[in-house]
Amino acid sequence: MRKLKDMKWIVLYILILATTIIYSVPKGNSQATITQTDKVTITFRHVWTQEHDLPMMNIFQDVVREFEATHPNVKVNFEGLDQTSHREEKLKSEMVTGTPPDMFVLFGGAELDPYVGSNRLLDLTDFVEEHQLDFIDLSLWTYDGHVYGLPFEGHAQPLFYNKKIFNQLNLTPPATIDQLNEAIRQLKAYGYIPFTLGNSDLWPGSIYAHYLMDRYAGPELIQAIAKGEASFVNKEYLHAFNQLQDWSRDNAFNNNFAQILSVNAIHLFNSGQAAMYLNGNWDITLFQSTDGTDFQQDIGVIPFPSLHKDERPSIVGGYTIGIGLSANLSGLQKTAALELMQAFYTDEVQRRIVYEAARLPSMNMTYDVNKTGPVFEQVVELLGESDKLFLAYDNVLSPEVRKAFWTISDQLIKLEITSEEALIQLEEASKLYFNVINNYGEEWDGNE
Repeated sequence: MRKLKDMKWIVLYILILATTIIYSVPKGNSQATITQTDKVTITFRHVWTQEHDLPMMNIFQDVVREFEATHPNVKVNFEGLDQTSHREEKLKSEMVTGTPPDMFVLFGGAELDPYVGSNRLLDLTDFVEEHQLDFIDLSLWTYDGHVYGLPFEGHAQPLFYNKKIFNQLNLTPPATIDQLNEAIRQLKAYGYIPFTLGNSDLWPGSIYAHYLMDRYAGPELIQAIAKGEASFVNKEYLHAFNQLQDWSRDNAFNNNFAQILSVNAIHLFNSGQAAMYLNGNWDITLFQSTDGTDFQQDIGVIPFPSLHKDERPSIVGGYTIGIGLSANLSGLQKTAALELMQAFYTDEVQRRIVYEAARLPSMNMTYDVNKTGPVFEQVVELLGESDKLFLAYDNVLSPEVRKAFWTISDQLIKLEITSEEALIQLEEASKLYFNVINNYGEEWDGNE
């Protein structure tokens, strides 16, 4: 049955990517020892190419340089590719052909399923146990009791707002969707952009979609949809999409949101033109005043509003971003890659991730929240007060359905399709995905 599962995932990716060549993946050899005369090269592909990622790139680049200094016979090709190209195109194709980099940034959850199923990832279970690495949550990286990647950070997606603007207009930070709608009306009346959004990468707009879907339908429905046990077409999601389109019709977003990146949208927030920004804590380092004042003191952090007054709002968060290793690794390359992984996952590196990049640590360790800055401190406090976290929908849905979710969310905000059309298209994408899985599985079972 394991063979069936492996072949099923490989064929699925052939169909998805229209690729025809499958290479076998050799099993890794026992760990070797690197000597002074050995020459070893390993490749590590990261996705820290945007401005908000520069602190992360600097941290890991420092680790790589120190590693090379203490391992003079090991060369690490430290190369960057933008996240969308790496995640949606390059790595998928490499996984089909069995030619991924030796080490690479990886996203846990549903995105890992086909890679694990087709034996493309190195099993890191023994590595974690040997080095006694204490992670906060490995659930998105664990399959059948085995670990196939390690998160290097956690994240949260709260609603950031300009406290100075809200105070000037006597606005209370919204706790419900109705209060948020009233705040949007007041902000527009006084010439402010309610939400700043940069959606040229598509996924930032989907944050609004998945929060509204969660608020109107609750967390269980998307889990059932991800398993093929429920439909996107339902009245709760229709209400959610209608609300999203109402905001767009009411000009709650900046005019050029579809053409700009999040980093450009943040400028509208920093300059006081926009009052609210919905995205991840990874953008905190970009919250900088345009007039020399300490803008972070003016930023408040709240959960995305709930539908009803008495509900405790959940927050999007988790440990979905990490590093994977190719199952092709063996011998000295495997030894070098695992030693570099050991250098990545230390308390020192985790503290740098917190203090320098304003990212949540993925490992249980201590840090001084008073040294993280006022915005990050609020994020940590917010998470401490919340008893409910849920994964972003693009980490729950299968990769191909996720891509449709991003595109359709963008079309919704641009008012290019109706809410009904959006739900039908999402359901069609979901059915297509499960038809490929189920039909091939039946065919293989019949020939086993």
